[in-house]
Amino acid sequence: MTEPKTSIYYRAYNPLVQATGIFFLGILVSLLAKLINALGILEIGNRFPWMSAAAFLLFFALINSLSSLSAEDLNKYWGRSMLAFAALAVASGLTAYGLSSLSINEAGSYRWIFIVLTFGYLVFLSIIGLMKNIVEFAEREDWQSPKKKKNK
Repeated sequence: MTEPKTSIYYRAYNPLVQATGIFFLGILVSLLAKLINALGILEIGNRFPWMSAAAFLLFFALINSLSSLSAEDLNKYWGRSMLAFAALAVASGLTAYGLSSLSINEAGSYRWIFIVLTFGYLVFLSIIGLMKNIVEFAEREDWQSPKKKKNK
């Protein structure tokens, strides 16, 4: 049974739309945590908004990298993806700063986490690009009659 072409695996969503949706989801989680803390249901640390921002940045990196598999023009998609990632990182950082009143330097190791996530995102994109090139090469190759090497 084959999947229809309308499946999520065959659609490359706009990276800016992905980043916007993930950004608002991150804000929702951080605000819910603030509400839970304010109601006294659970004690949530002051650095939670930074953790939430980092978690949703990782989520974007994974979703966006996988979504790039179905992109028609990989270079164009990657350009928009990297801009969306940078915008999400800055917006998430500013939101975390606003909600926690802690700068990224005061939030402990979150500066390094953001740096590692950035390099990890670039590695994800590189791996996906390499996979896509290998699959495209394999699709072009005629596997029924392999090319024979000429003996000298």
